[in-house]
Amino acid sequence: MTNEGIDMAMRRFSGMLGKLRMDSPAFMKPGWHAVVLVAVLGAVMLAAPGAHAQRVKDLASVTGVRANQLIGYGLVVGLDGTGDQTTQTPFTTQSLQSMLTQLGVTLPPGLQLQLKNVAAVMVTATLPAFARQGQQIDVTVSSLGNAKSLRGGTLLLTPLRGADAKVYAVAQGNMLVAGAGAGGAGSSVAINVLNTGRIPAGATVEREIPTPVGLGDYVFLQTEQSDFTTASRITEAVNVVFGPETATAVDARQIRVRAPLDSTQRVAFMSRLENIVVQPGEASPKVIINARTGSVVMTQMVRLSECAVSHGNLSISISRESQVSQPGAFSGGETVVTEQAQIEIQQDKSQVLRLPATASLSDVVKALNAVGATPLDLLAILQAMKAAGALKAELEII
Repeated sequence: MTNEGIDMAMRRFSGMLGKLRMDSPAFMKPGWHAVVLVAVLGAVMLAAPGAHAQRVKDLASVTGVRANQLIGYGLVVGLDGTGDQTTQTPFTTQSLQSMLTQLGVTLPPGLQLQLKNVAAVMVTATLPAFARQGQQIDVTVSSLGNAKSLRGGTLLLTPLRGADAKVYAVAQGNMLVAGAGAGGAGSSVAINVLNTGRIPAGATVEREIPTPVGLGDYVFLQTEQSDFTTASRITEAVNVVFGPETATAVDARQIRVRAPLDSTQRVAFMSRLENIVVQPGEASPKVIINARTGSVVMTQMVRLSECAVSHGNLSISISRESQVSQPGAFSGGETVVTEQAQIEIQQDKSQVLRLPATASLSDVVKALNAVGATPLDLLAILQAMKAAGALKAELEII
C-alpha cells in the first residue's frame, strides 16, 4: 500500500478515535481493543487500491506540460550510389549548390551536378517538456526525393524549427537504417524500409521552451478521457491526502489543484499528487473498426440485445472472350475479331440466425462467430446492429 493510501485510511478512522477518550469506560471494556483493531484493518483495506486502480499520473496530465514537434530540411551524403537522381529531383542539386556556396566553394556557372551519393531528406524530432540547452534528442530522417536507400549515409548540419519558424535544435550524424537491399539486372530485393532512418541522440537542443507548471496558486490536471466519475474521484482522493478544498473539478476533464508557490515545494507536491491511487470510472463500451484493414476491436463492456441477423454475399463476375471470324479462301472477305461478354451473378445462401442477449465480451464474440462472417463482413453487420439499437456500444470507424 502507498503512503497516500495509509494516510487516507487513518483520516477516515481519526474521527472515530477523536470521539473516544483513552480513559473512557467504553475503551476499558474487554474486547474493545479487538474492535478497534478490526476497524483499523477494515479502513486500511478500504483504502487499498482495487484491482483496476491507477495512479493519477496514468489518468491525467498536467496542463502545459507537453512535447513539441520539430521539422527541418537537410542533405544526406555518403550513399553508395543510392541517392537521388538529380535530373528528376532538381531541388537536391539546388540545395547542394547552396550549401557549397555557404562553405566558400565557388562552382563554375552553368555546372550541372550529377551525383548519386546525395539525397534530400526531411528531419523530424520531438522536443520533450523541460528540455534544456545541450540536451540531446533522437531524430528521424526520411527521404524526400527518389533515393533508393539511405543506408550508410550521414546527415549534414540541419536546423530543426518549430511551428513558430524558430530554430530549437540542430541535427547531424550517421544514420541507422534497419534494413538491407540488393539489386541487379532489373531485379531487386529489399528488407524493411530503406528510405527512413534514425539517429539516436542526433540533435542538440539550442533553444528552451518555457514550461510553467500551473498558473499562480493553481495547477490544472487534464484527464485523458472526459469522464465525470473519474474527475470526481480524483478530486476526492486529492482532498483526502492534502486536505479539503485542495482540488476542485472544473468539468469532466479539468481539475484545479491548489499547489505551493515555492518551486521546490511544488515539485515535491506534484510528486505526491501524481502517485495518488484512484479507482477510475468505467470506460464506455466501444467498438473500433478499421475500414481499410477490416480489423475490429471491442472493449470488455460491449453488450448485445436479442436480435436476428442474416448476411449473404453477392458476387458478380464479368468475363470477356475474343473470337476471330476467318473468311473462306479466295472469297475476298476480311478477318473480323469479335468479343463476347459473359456475366454471372452468384449469391450465397444465408440463414437467419437468432442472436440472444449477451452480457460478456466472450458471448459477443461467440454470437458474431456464429454468423460465419469474415472480418470485412462484420463491418456491415456491426453498423446494421448499431443502427437497429442491438449493439450497446459506441461504434467508431477509423
